[in-house]
Amino acid sequence: MSLLLASPGSGADWLWQGRPGAARPPAWERRAQGAESVEDGGVLAARRRVRICVRQAVGAERRVLIRGVAAALTMLSRAARSTSRTLVPALGSLGSRQKHSLPDLPYDYGALEPHINAQIMQLHHSKHHATYVNNLNAIEEKYLEALEKGDITAQVALQPGLKFNGGGHINHSIFWTNLSPKGGGEPKGELLEAIKRDFGSFEKFKEKLTTVSVGVQGSGWGWLGFNKEQGRLQIAACSNQDPLQGTTGLIPLLGIDVWEHAYYLQYKNVRPDYLKAIWNVINWENVTERYMAGKK
Repeated sequence: MSLLLASPGSGADWLWQGRPGAARPPAWERRAQGAESVEDGGVLAARRRVRICVRQAVGAERRVLIRGVAAALTMLSRAARSTSRTLVPALGSLGSRQKHSLPDLPYDYGALEPHINAQIMQLHHSKHHATYVNNLNAIEEKYLEALEKGDITAQVALQPGLKFNGGGHINHSIFWTNLSPKGGGEPKGELLEAIKRDFGSFEKFKEKLTTVSVGVQGSGWGWLGFNKEQGRLQIAACSNQDPLQGTTGLIPLLGIDVWEHAYYLQYKNVRPDYLKAIWNVINWENVTERYMAGKK
């Protein structure tokens, strides 16, 4: 015969394996009493051990969990600090962006005479170009505010002014460097070869750009640009202050301003005379530098 212990806490008593479900014979009671006490002691010890193991296991799980949470919080904190360090300068740069400024001329106002007189140059640079710069800065401030507020309507409304004044600043910044008191004549080297290749000759190029510039209706610009995709020079005209690259994709090499403020005080309304004269002060070194940079 063998004795089995029912599951702990079930309330089951000894089972007589030879007689399942039968009551324990009285003859066994005294002998079983000693065995029961021994067995009970083992069961209690086992139960205590189980409870200790459970507590240890739970404690270990809790420690692992706590360590895991602590590690996660540490990572989150580090990430937050990193994000903060990255985001704050970015926002700061938006809030404290560097404003545009009027570039100095690389020569005196009267240096281009007699082809463009000092009065025109002074008004053109210190008044007209300065106005584009001031308006551009003011519009960019408003545009930044609209971006921060998510005001798309305001952003769209500001874009024409951004294009006009931004283009005016870009165009004139190129124009001043395209002119020089030591200019005129013909370009040399790779630029001259490219002009001959794409227009037949320098004279044909000069005639075509002059014709396009004279034909600009109202106000605008005549341009020699570089088409990087095709690797060729192109002539184009832009209305008002539309920037060449931003509206056509051409890299600007030489721009001729045909707004009346660029010539009216000296040439009145005779634009062809102004265009004939301006070829005497074209800075081909600067145009060549732009061409070489555009090819890279």
